[in-house]
Amino acid sequence: MFTSQLISIIDDDACARSAADRLVRSLGWRTRTFASCDEFLQSPYLAETSCIVSDVQMPRMNGLELQRRLNAQGSRIPIIFMTAFCGTTVEAQALAGGAVAFLTKPLGAKALSACIEAALR
Repeated sequence: MFTSQLISIIDDDACARSAADRLVRSLGWRTRTFASCDEFLQSPYLAETSCIVSDVQMPRMNGLELQRRLNAQGSRIPIIFMTAFCGTTVEAQALAGGAVAFLTKPLGAKALSACIEAALR
C-alpha cells in the first residue's frame, strides 16, 4: 500500500527519528522528518501533512504544547504520540487533547500502522 499522504515525524532524537521514518516508509507512506516542533511549524509541509507522529518530551516546545497550539489554530491534523517515558498523566492529557494514540518506544509496525490508518480515516 503506497499512498501520497504525508506523515510528518517529529523527534529531537536523531536515531529515534530515523527509525520512525524508516518504519513509516516501510509501511507505504511518504514522510518528512523534523528535529523540533518549531521546525515543523515553520516548514512548508504543515499544510500538506495528513498525520503527525510526534515524540512527547522535547526541549523548547514539547509534543503536548504542539498539540495545544495546533488545536488553538483549528488544525485538524491527527496526532499520534510516541514516548520512551510512559506516564498516565501525560497520556491522559494527550488523549484529552484529541490525540489518536499514545505509543511507547520502540514502535511496533502493527500498532503504528493501525494507528496511522485510524488517523487517516
